[in-house]
Amino acid sequence: MRLLVLGFGNVDRRDDGVALHVINTLREQQGHSLIDPHDTDGLEERAAGATDGAVLDTGHVYQLTPDLAEIAADYDHVVFVDAHISTHEALIREVPVPPQARPGIVSHQLSPNTVLAMAHQLYGGHPAGTLLSIRAHDLDFGVGLSPQTAAGVAPAVARIWAIYQPSLSEP
Repeated sequence: MRLLVLGFGNVDRRDDGVALHVINTLREQQGHSLIDPHDTDGLEERAAGATDGAVLDTGHVYQLTPDLAEIAADYDHVVFVDAHISTHEALIREVPVPPQARPGIVSHQLSPNTVLAMAHQLYGGHPAGTLLSIRAHDLDFGVGLSPQTAAGVAPAVARIWAIYQPSLSEP
């Protein structure tokens, strides 16, 4: 399986940056350099073009944009990681992401669904999609996570590995 884990959120708004912590934990576990979001999104290190073996690539962006559709088209599965502030009380929420165009709140920001729909329509890709969101408790200006949101990083990383691991045992 070729899996892309794509985190998004504003790292300068405390818990909205939880996806970067998930991404950097995965990168650390793989022996890759950590992403400094002020320098790189990590997507230039992708190995999706590799033809041998499974691939787990990671990246972090502030928001989902149309250029990500071309990248997503290269994968079998894209896991989007973000913070959530809805009335959903669970610390971690996992929902499937069907590829369908949905209007964004602003014209230059896309939903995960729209990224996957564009990957299919424009580039012929057919990645499955999952959204893992971690409950945000503090969205004030600043860096670092609240203890409540930080508690969701390890379980989210474990869930991503669970999505990825079955592909390692397939012939």
